Amino acid sequence: MTDKNPKDSTDKVLTTPQTSFSHGVADENTKEIKPTEVAAAEVSSQAPTDTRTPKAGFAGRGNRDRRGGGRGGRPGGGRRGGDERRSEFAQKLIGIRRVARVMAGGRRFNFSAALVLGDKKGRVGVGLGKAADTAQAIEKATRAAKRAMIQVNLTKSRSIPHNIEAKFCASRVEIRPSAGRGLVAGSSVRTVLELAGVTDVTAKLLSRSKNPVNNARAAIEALKKISIGK
Repeated sequence: MTDKNPKDSTDKVLTTPQTSFSHGVADENTKEIKPTEVAAAEVSSQAPTDTRTPKAGFAGRGNRDRRGGGRGGRPGGGRRGGDERRSEFAQKLIGIRRVARVMAGGRRFNFSAALVLGDKKGRVGVGLGKAADTAQAIEKATRAAKRAMIQVNLTKSRSIPHNIEAKFCASRVEIRPSAGRGLVAGSSVRTVLELAGVTDVTAKLLSRSKNPVNNARAAIEALKKISIGK
């Protein structure tokens, strides 16, 4: 007996030829796909498509016209009362204080306001108003000043024709014409003369009173002596 060669008795093994990949190419019929093209395709497939049509006349936030006032569509920046007629009188507060009145349930507070009203053309008045609110007190004082307004007879140079002097309560004031010096006065007397349109005068307080309301009323009493309707 002859020994068989183990190599000859080895079963034949079927082997499948392997395909070698080089540089991303499988074979001649396979197309090379780049990684960047794959990522772009995935993003495009996941991104939603906007099918809405833009509205006509729509402007972005940066192109908004701010001259029209924005909200409400009111012209002129949305200011209320912009076309209201301005008052012909100028006013200035000379005193505002809080006063208390003792009641059964406690103290009740009110406000007292005094102001001078004038048109700087010879008309001037002093008013006093009291109310629970400052705005209402000023409104009452304005109405009182209009009711008590006087017309001063001024010269061509907007001065007074002669010396005048008056007294109200503890206040005494003297006003003298002074050509070329302008308005020389202090305290609330200056406010009265300025709103009356008086110039080239010198005013002197002859009393020690520091009450601005009494000083203003004393100046009004002095101007009444040269007023038109005295």
